[in-house]
Amino acid sequence: MTEDFRPAEALAARLRARIASEGPLPVSVYMMEALFDPMAGFYATKDPLGAHNDFITAPEISQMFGELIGLWAVECWSQMGSPGKVQLIELGPGTGRMMSDVVRVLRAAPGLINAAEATLVEVSPALKMVQGRTLAGAPVPIRWAPRLEAVRPGPTLLLANEFLDCLPIRQAVKHEGVWRERCVAMHPDESERFAFVLGAALSAPDLARIPAPLRDLPDGSLVELRPADAAVIGALAERLSAYPGYALFIDYGATEPDHGDTLQAIRRHEKVDPLDAPGTADLTAWVAFGALAHAALDAGLQVFGPAGQGPFLKGLGLDVRAALLAKAQDTAGRARLARQTARLSAPEEMGALFKVIAFASPGLAPPPGLDRFVPHETAAQE
Repeated sequence: MTEDFRPAEALAARLRARIASEGPLPVSVYMMEALFDPMAGFYATKDPLGAHNDFITAPEISQMFGELIGLWAVECWSQMGSPGKVQLIELGPGTGRMMSDVVRVLRAAPGLINAAEATLVEVSPALKMVQGRTLAGAPVPIRWAPRLEAVRPGPTLLLANEFLDCLPIRQAVKHEGVWRERCVAMHPDESERFAFVLGAALSAPDLARIPAPLRDLPDGSLVELRPADAAVIGALAERLSAYPGYALFIDYGATEPDHGDTLQAIRRHEKVDPLDAPGTADLTAWVAFGALAHAALDAGLQVFGPAGQGPFLKGLGLDVRAALLAKAQDTAGRARLARQTARLSAPEEMGALFKVIAFASPGLAPPPGLDRFVPHETAAQE
């Protein structure tokens, strides 16, 4: 066994012991341990981002992504009345690349660069070190917090790229007319392998979290519940009700309620079995944007979007920024910029699957690039 997999085997052994003691574990518990176990969790022990690691995100693809998000933040700050102090918060900041590009743009807004204090909400010691190196010499103070509730009070500009898809999900499967929790147990024929099994029937409150259009699906159908999203929205709503602010979330997922298994594992840019070697692969699931929007409305927030990442970035000036950067490039550099632009915005790349949604305190004007969310009567709420 390679050294890279030794911590993973220790984690797998702890999970097997827990299953032997407690019984099958809900998918959400398995995800939490595989991602955040302090000794062997995927995010707790390594830097997984970048072209040579496990996956690459939009800020790593091109500086243009973070620069445009920075321009979005400048406009939102202006619409807030240009407060003299503002918390610039990023959830799940990865390598710190997006925040680095954002704060570079803020130099063009002297009032904001002097007002901003950046706080990175991060739990991974490994990623904190990477972020510290990336943001060394940043033009704004940089702080870290373990959760949103621990960030200093004040007017808020919150950013989150590919944060929600990493939150643990629950899964339910309909069996003989009953929705049951999908769990992880040991394979019946191979004692060292994990396998999915059906657990207890969902409680009445959990059944109510299944989108109404999906509750009557036939046997064998699978739906996903995202209770962790509600916790994030609750903390955000508490903050934005106390202080003016905007929050921008960018992630991949579906706008309307849908069913099916979206849990996936990525290791070295390849899809692998989510139950293979926990702790060595990123586990993610599609974001339910409709349910997220309804949860925010119920919490008293204004909601804008969701919109495709491609139209959103183009509306903020992606093509204009690419053309400006291309002027200083040779032929190879211009071709590289064209590839980056396409990857960020083309419908067949990230432009359609990735979506953008924003939330705002009551009374604030709409943020740039997004229309107000109009709920449908049949839309799901969680």
